[in-house]
Amino acid sequence: MVSVVVTLRHHTDEVSCCAFSPSLLATSSGDKTLRVYNTTDFSELPFSPLSGHGYGVHCCCFSSCGSYLLSCSTDGSAIAWSSETGEVLAVLQHPGRTPLRACALAPDSSLLLAGACDGTVALWDFPSRTLRRCSAVSEDSVVACCFSPCGQMFVTGCTHGDLKLWDTDISVLHAEKDAHDLGVACCNFAPQFNVAFVMKLLHTLSSQSAPVLSCAFSSDGELVVSGFSLSYTPLHIHTPLPPPCRYVTAVALSPTMPWIATGSMDRAVNVWRIGDGVSRTGKCLTEDCLGWLLVADWSEEDVQTWLCEEGLQELVSIFKANNIDGAELSQLNKAAATELGIDGYSYERESIENWIRGKSKTSPMTNLPLQTTLLTPNRSLKTAITRWKSSQ
Repeated sequence: MVSVVVTLRHHTDEVSCCAFSPSLLATSSGDKTLRVYNTTDFSELPFSPLSGHGYGVHCCCFSSCGSYLLSCSTDGSAIAWSSETGEVLAVLQHPGRTPLRACALAPDSSLLLAGACDGTVALWDFPSRTLRRCSAVSEDSVVACCFSPCGQMFVTGCTHGDLKLWDTDISVLHAEKDAHDLGVACCNFAPQFNVAFVMKLLHTLSSQSAPVLSCAFSSDGELVVSGFSLSYTPLHIHTPLPPPCRYVTAVALSPTMPWIATGSMDRAVNVWRIGDGVSRTGKCLTEDCLGWLLVADWSEEDVQTWLCEEGLQELVSIFKANNIDGAELSQLNKAAATELGIDGYSYERESIENWIRGKSKTSPMTNLPLQTTLLTPNRSLKTAITRWKSSQ
């Protein structure tokens, strides 16, 4: 079941893009502005709208840590905003002042990428705000781009329909000619992926009844959302949402709540709840997805998402201010884990079960004897650690 949570009608022109962070929703529009909302009650933040572009805004996205909001425009600029204050942190101009149609930040916020109407992509070193390279990647307009989860590659899509995979030196790794016969409108990586030696088509989702203008993965990789005919596709089950008044131009999924945001030609943004229509505050779409990663591999945003899942929203700002990622969180937890008598590491269930069934009865990581062969899910263990720490 899918139901509308709220409809936001603040833009004065068509909505071009939507983006979620763990605690915010950002929207951009042809009216030259971005709007930023608190996802607690979808109230607009005091510094919103953000007005810095001279022409319509085509794309917006948050950094993985949630601290930065990025936008790009027909005026040829990409602007980095503080998501906490709305302050302009940097204005990066395309060398040819060509209109920018798409933008993306690397997962570690080290690189900023923008695709332009002249077929080039500009790549900046984000911390220093310096241009690393501007290169032609297509004979047609680049209207889509995104980084891989590892940040070592990115994909571009153009109006001719080609998809190309590049490394961060803008050397082509693979070119998929005519991937879409009417041009590429949007592209996204799943949050988890395996590096393969070949890039090949896995599935074609063909239930849409009109050109697809936008798409997005959920943060656990289980759902795909697409608009014009808006749908979400869990494990190949296609379930259309009720149609908006005009066609959908933008979609986004919240990393912390079962919500989909959609932007439309009618200038409205709808936020939809996925599920049975009952509020699920504190319950995350990615309830199990973080369990696929070692805690040490969590990004700052993963840590913030976990805090929200555990009902510790009041700590998010503190962790964000101190740039606490999974590696640092692991150090906080290992002392507690030692006191609980466990080895302080997380394993894939099948792998550790195979290890236990073997001859060795020691920890795979520390080589110390295992006190028990009882397996505890990550979530239960985290809860136990939190309770133990609060009791000290």
